[in-house]
Amino acid sequence: MKKLILTIYLLCGIVIGMEAAKKPQLAPSYAWKASNPLGLRLESTIDTLFENYCRRSIPSAVSDEWASTGNLGAEGMNMIWSDRQSMSDFYFRDALSAWLPSEQTMKYYNSRVPMTLLSYNASGGRETAQERLTGHFSGNINRRAQVGALLDYLYSKGSYANQAVKNLTWGASGSYMGDRYEFQGFYNHYNSLNKENGGITDDRYITDPAALQGGVSSINSKSIPTRLTDAHTKYVGGQLWMNHRYKVGHWHEEQLEGDTVVRRTYIPVMSFIWTMDYSFGKHLFLNGAPGEATNFFDNTYFSSTGTRDVTKYQSVTNTVGVSMLEGFSKWAKFGLAAYATYQYRKYTQTPDTMLVTGDEMYTPLPEFYSSIDESRGQSLLWVGAQLTKQRGSILRYDVTGELGVVGQAAGDVKVFGTVDTRFRLLGDTVGLTAYGHFKNIHAPYLMNNYRSNHFIWHNDFGKTRSLRAGGRLDIGHTGTLLDVGVENVQNHIYFGPDCLPVQHGGSVQVFTARLEQKLRVGILHWDNRLTYQTTSDDAVISLPKFGVYTNLYLLFRIATLKVQLGVDCDYYTSYYAPGYQPATMGFYNQREVKVGNYPFMNVYANMKLSKARFYVLFSHINQGWMGNEYFSLPHYPMNPRRFQIGVSVDFAN
Repeated sequence: MKKLILTIYLLCGIVIGMEAAKKPQLAPSYAWKASNPLGLRLESTIDTLFENYCRRSIPSAVSDEWASTGNLGAEGMNMIWSDRQSMSDFYFRDALSAWLPSEQTMKYYNSRVPMTLLSYNASGGRETAQERLTGHFSGNINRRAQVGALLDYLYSKGSYANQAVKNLTWGASGSYMGDRYEFQGFYNHYNSLNKENGGITDDRYITDPAALQGGVSSINSKSIPTRLTDAHTKYVGGQLWMNHRYKVGHWHEEQLEGDTVVRRTYIPVMSFIWTMDYSFGKHLFLNGAPGEATNFFDNTYFSSTGTRDVTKYQSVTNTVGVSMLEGFSKWAKFGLAAYATYQYRKYTQTPDTMLVTGDEMYTPLPEFYSSIDESRGQSLLWVGAQLTKQRGSILRYDVTGELGVVGQAAGDVKVFGTVDTRFRLLGDTVGLTAYGHFKNIHAPYLMNNYRSNHFIWHNDFGKTRSLRAGGRLDIGHTGTLLDVGVENVQNHIYFGPDCLPVQHGGSVQVFTARLEQKLRVGILHWDNRLTYQTTSDDAVISLPKFGVYTNLYLLFRIATLKVQLGVDCDYYTSYYAPGYQPATMGFYNQREVKVGNYPFMNVYANMKLSKARFYVLFSHINQGWMGNEYFSLPHYPMNPRRFQIGVSVDFAN
């Protein structure tokens, strides 16, 4: 309650100050993202909408079908196949990617005047506190140059024992858009510390607590015993990404009738591009309770008195290219670029200095152990081309193709692209998009070679091939969005029931259809997202067949106060969800426990006054009303009912 009162006082003071300030008359601000590998600018949005603002504080709301260990900021996997990213070179990062920035998510702003977006969310009591503070700053040095900064601090003790999370991300960015020279870049650093509990010891503590407590049906979630009590995962990493472009062209002079001033405009014809990407990561798994490890892990190789696994990764990627720019003349209807990318990456794994000989060793080392290097570097080279059309109201497209020529990348092929068109239908604009990709890529190094206290493997996996094709129909007037796609995956790499990587030798087809429909009658709104998925082999790729997110709310004003008052619900059908192995941060296939078939409901009020957004939320309001099968992963329950508050303010200085 004290947090709520302080938040309200802070909000009132901020709003009064902003209302008293005189608003400058300036051109509107805008935002964009930069795409790899050549830094093409893609339109984006500035996060000032208040509708559904409260959902970002719900762990399961990352996706309509999200499999996670339950806590905000903890590991998770998107179970909507078409939204899931491919396994990265350092796969430990993948489980936390929803909470970490990257070149795909970074935004650049032209805010005209300095702008700060600051938000704070809080919930829970002393034992279950959950807090998150985020801030984004952008300021223009002049009309061409901009600098920015970000901060994201997330701290959550979790709703269950031994489940705490502490994530700190900070970074700086900048851009310069001149006539000849352009630059956009950032540096981000992140440090994530997760306490791993291995799941609860018995699911009946959630589904039927009376059976374990002599008829007592209520239980404090923090008192439920867990399989691990002194295990931690730590991930530290960072990324420095810079894109430079130098444009060559000519000046065009124009004097309008009746005007004595000659206007000079620089017309770029071609450009030279350099993109540099330096990334690093460090994964640690620590366990100080060796007695629990004996029951939790099948093998212990290095030490039976405790675990300290350390895996490190560094990569430096340089891309150089040349492009003919779209629109420099009436004949240049598209942009065309060619480029080459060189990457050096290095892996360092847990040293065997912890190795214990004699009776203390729990499991003998496998024969192939000597084939796994403690440190290994790789050099890779790709060449590629890109065809784009970013202007025009009727047809836009982009197609990028890459071919690997050196190192592990030799023989790799990646082709991906989209075609977008818009046309008039019944007095409204309709969007139609076709998309697809073909990939034939080598297996990540750590899927072939890995060593740690509890897991050692040495594989010779072949290339994974995938072919995806789909289309999207967007009818803005009716609030309808339909997305249908199919993908064929061959030689898919995944973690098997023993938590070791395995490669499926055949092909698996995945079909996905998603319908978004928004309905409105006066102030009453009903938004729906329905997702259908089917896979030809759910022992290899297991997905919920059907999922729905529905949101029923009132949207209205009270004087200058905007209000969204409603209830929403996430639901997906039961399926064999992946299990989670904290030592490797890997999600593995299992065929013993199904999760799903449970609605997760929230009651909320989102509000906006001037440039301040705030909300109150009861998440999981239906706990105990519709059964108690609220598991996101096997043995990992979702958060029980909790009250949450939050505020976000847009400071325009």
